[in-house]
Amino acid sequence: MASQIARSLLATTRPTTTLKFDIARRALSVTATLQQKKSLKDKTGKNVVLVDGVRTPFLVSFTDYAKMMPHELARHSLLGLLHKTGIPKEVVDYIVYGTVIQEVKTSNIGREAALAAGFSDRTPAHTVTMACISSNQAITTGVGMIAAGAYDVIVCGGVEFMSDVPIRHSRKMRSLLLKLNRAKTPAQRLSLLASIRPDYFAPELPAVAEFSSGETMGHSADRLAAAFGATRAEQDEYALRSHTLAAEAQAKGHFTDLIPVKVDGKDGVVEKDNGIRVSSPEQLAKLRPAFVKPHGTVTAANSSFLTDGASACLIMSEAKAKELGLKPKAYLRDFTYVAQDPVDQLLLGPAYGIPKILEKSGLQLGDIDTWEIHEAFAGQILANLKAMDSDWFAQNYLGKQTKVGVPDMNKWNKWGGSLSIGHPFAATGVRLAMHTAHRLVKEDGQFGVISACAAGGQGVAMILERHPDAHTD
Repeated sequence: MASQIARSLLATTRPTTTLKFDIARRALSVTATLQQKKSLKDKTGKNVVLVDGVRTPFLVSFTDYAKMMPHELARHSLLGLLHKTGIPKEVVDYIVYGTVIQEVKTSNIGREAALAAGFSDRTPAHTVTMACISSNQAITTGVGMIAAGAYDVIVCGGVEFMSDVPIRHSRKMRSLLLKLNRAKTPAQRLSLLASIRPDYFAPELPAVAEFSSGETMGHSADRLAAAFGATRAEQDEYALRSHTLAAEAQAKGHFTDLIPVKVDGKDGVVEKDNGIRVSSPEQLAKLRPAFVKPHGTVTAANSSFLTDGASACLIMSEAKAKELGLKPKAYLRDFTYVAQDPVDQLLLGPAYGIPKILEKSGLQLGDIDTWEIHEAFAGQILANLKAMDSDWFAQNYLGKQTKVGVPDMNKWNKWGGSLSIGHPFAATGVRLAMHTAHRLVKEDGQFGVISACAAGGQGVAMILERHPDAHTD
C-alpha cells in the first residue's frame, strides 16, 4: 500500500529535485507507519536478550571429533562465544550447560568445560538434562535467573558426544564388584568370584529408548507417522527438502553461528557440518525401513543421525547489554514446556507447544515470520503438522473447537534442520535460537517460533522477537 502511494504521488506531479526529496521522505514515513508490527511486552522486568551464540560444526559421530572428550568440544563453544562477543570471562556471572548422555568423569560438564576454557573457578556452573531440549532448558533457566535478579550475564549451551558413550557392566556384575570391594577376607573374595556366570559379562549399552515403554524413538516415529497418515513418499520428500535447503544455506554462508574447531592430530580445522547430503527421490526410495520391518516408513535417510557437537549463547538484560556496548540479536519473549503421553504421543511436543505459546503471547500463525522446529524424524514433523491441521486433534487433545492450522511452509526451517544439519541432542536448542535470530534479520521478520519434541513425551516452544540492533555476523 505504501509503495502504491509513493508511486501515485510521483506519477501525478513533475517535482523539482527538492520536492522529489520531500515526497520520497514522506513516502518512506508512510511505509514505516504502515509496516509497523506489534511488539510483545516484556514479562520479566528485565527485557532479557539473546546477545549472540555459536556452535561447533555438527559432525556425524565417529568422524573428526571421535577421539575428543565432550568437555573439550564444549570448551571450544565457550571460547568461540567469548571470541565472537569480545566479552571478558570475568563479566559472566553463571553458566548453564546441557547434556543428555553424560560422560561419567565429567558429570557436571558445564563446570568442567568452563574450567577448561579458562573461566574463573569462582564462576558457578551447573548442567541440565531434558533430552533434545536440554539447551532450550539451559536458556530458559538463565532467563529465570536474570528475571529473579540473581545474575546479570549468563552463558547457556549444550554438548552431545555420541562417538564415545558410557557402556556399563551388567547390573549383576556391578553388584558383584561392589560386594567384592567390601569383602574382608580372601575366602570371601574367592567365593564371590566363583559365583560369576557368563551372562554377567553382557554389557549394558545406552539406548535412545523410553524407560517407561522400552520403545525406541524410531519405532514411536513409525507408529506416529502411520497414525497421522504420513506416507513414506511424504517423509522422503520432506527429508530431501531439509538437505536441499541446508546445502543452499551452507553454500550461501548463512551459518554464521559456526566456529572453526582445531582437532589434535588433524591438519587444518573443522569448518562445516558434514552430514548434509542432497540425494534424489529415487535413491531415498531404495532404503529399507530402519525400525518397523518390513512395512515401516522410517528409514536412515528420513531420520536425524547420531551427531557430535556443542553450542553456547550469551543472554542478559537489555540494559546490561547496552552498558557493555553489545548489540543483541533478539528478545527472549516467552516460552512454555509441555508434556503428554510418552507412548502414543512421544514426539508430538510441537503440536502441543506451538498452540500454547501462541495463545499465551496473543499471536496468530500469520504473525510468525520464522519457524525453527527440531526435526527428529520426517515422520515426526509431518505428524505434528497434520495434528495442528486437525479439528479432531484440537477438540480431543487441545481443548479447542477448531484446528490450529498449518504454518506457512515458506517460513519453515528455510535453512534445513536436524535431519540435514545434524542433531547433537543437547546442543540443538541454541542452533534453533541462532538460526531464528539470523533469519529474522535476513528475512526482515519480527517474531520467530522455536519448538521441539523430547524424550519422555515432552516439548518446548519459545518466541523470539528481533532486536532493533540485530545483525547476522
